[in-house]
Amino acid sequence: MPFIELPDVQSSQVSSRFKLTRVGVTGVKRLIPIKRPNKETLTQLNVTMDLFVDLPATQKGSHMSRNLELIAKLVDTHIQTPVPDLETFCATTAELLLTKHEYATFSEVKAEADYFYDVIYPSGQQGTEPCSLIAEARTRRGGGMRKLIGVRVLGMTACPCAMEVVRTLTELARDCPAPTHNQRNIGTLMIEVPSSHNLVDADDLITIVEDSFSSPTYSLLKRREEAELVLRAHEKPKFVEDVVRDMLKKILEKYKNLPDEVLVIARSESEESIHKHNAYAERITTLGDLRK
Repeated sequence: MPFIELPDVQSSQVSSRFKLTRVGVTGVKRLIPIKRPNKETLTQLNVTMDLFVDLPATQKGSHMSRNLELIAKLVDTHIQTPVPDLETFCATTAELLLTKHEYATFSEVKAEADYFYDVIYPSGQQGTEPCSLIAEARTRRGGGMRKLIGVRVLGMTACPCAMEVVRTLTELARDCPAPTHNQRNIGTLMIEVPSSHNLVDADDLITIVEDSFSSPTYSLLKRREEAELVLRAHEKPKFVEDVVRDMLKKILEKYKNLPDEVLVIARSESEESIHKHNAYAERITTLGDLRK
């Protein structure tokens, strides 16, 4: 078959000349090997990624197949040489996206993976619990990389409002916490990782989030342990606002040596048990603002 030059439709002129902030692909799934410097074992993460670049007003479309080619090549490379962490993989990908898309000035990569961390159940038995590992990287042509690592953890909260109302209206359980309704809480915590500092360990972020709930939750609980967990949770009733503020407080205590410009994102969402809606609180800030 003779060589036929195919048309590059993406590079053709566009009638509506508007720049687009993000154009790319979402839901890209890959298995990525991670070898943390402080860990002996290799971790295989089943990662779902979103990859974006900006699109100038003069470009009709983005060459999206380049994103998939890049990820395939990177994953093949790192099978032999694992990356130290997910945020570094995202940062490398973001930099190479600008090489692949010569018309772009900005790139962004988001990644999320199932992650299992070690726990000791109330029974004393060892096990693992699931959470989500989150990483993001954003860069601009000419410099300005920002990368973040974070976690999304499930726990529980006991409502302090209903507890105080019940306490006022009844003489029940004088020596015990008053009854209240509970929520499954989704705590999300992300922190920027400066290139000039040591890695932020995801396991430390998991601990911060879990310690900010009324109580952690577990996959495995016997009846007595269920009762003990509920009682402990009622000893620390919390609003979603309390969870976010406690995460921020613990972040300040943990990362005293990180610079003021480091970005911090803390979110808490309670899936309500007696309402049709959920409760939500969030703070997006820097360590410098928190220190003030």
